[in-house]
Amino acid sequence: MRIGELARRTGVSERSLRYCETQGLLTAERTPGGWRDYGEWAVDRVVRVQALYAAGLHSRRIAQLLPCMRDADGGPSAIATDRLVADLTTERDRIDRMITDLIRSRDVLDEVIDTASEASASAPPPLGG
Repeated sequence: MRIGELARRTGVSERSLRYCETQGLLTAERTPGGWRDYGEWAVDRVVRVQALYAAGLHSRRIAQLLPCMRDADGGPSAIATDRLVADLTTERDRIDRMITDLIRSRDVLDEVIDTASEASASAPPPLGG
C-alpha cells in the first residue's frame, strides 16, 4: 500500500510516517518509480509505534524495543534480553507513577469543582438578573 493509504488506515500523518522511516521504525519497499510501498504488516507496526509514543517513549528507545517485541506469530522474540525486561519494567514503573499523579490531580480538581458548585448554588443571584 502507498503512504497515503497507510496514513488513512492508521490515522497517522504522512509526515509522521516519513519520520518513522528516518528513525528506523518503519520500512518500505520502493516501486520502480520511487514510491513507498508498505506491506499489510505496516498497519500493525504503526499502531504499535504510536502506542509506544503515547506511553512516553522516544524514537531511539522504540527502535531498540521493536525488534524484541512479539513476532508476527505471537511468540516471544528470541532477541529479548534480561536488560530489555529491566528497561521495560522501569518504563512501566514511570508510567504507573504518572498515572498515580494524574489521579491525584483529578481528585484535587473534583474537590475544587464540588466546592465551587456548592458556593455557586448558595450564592445570591446577580444584581439586575
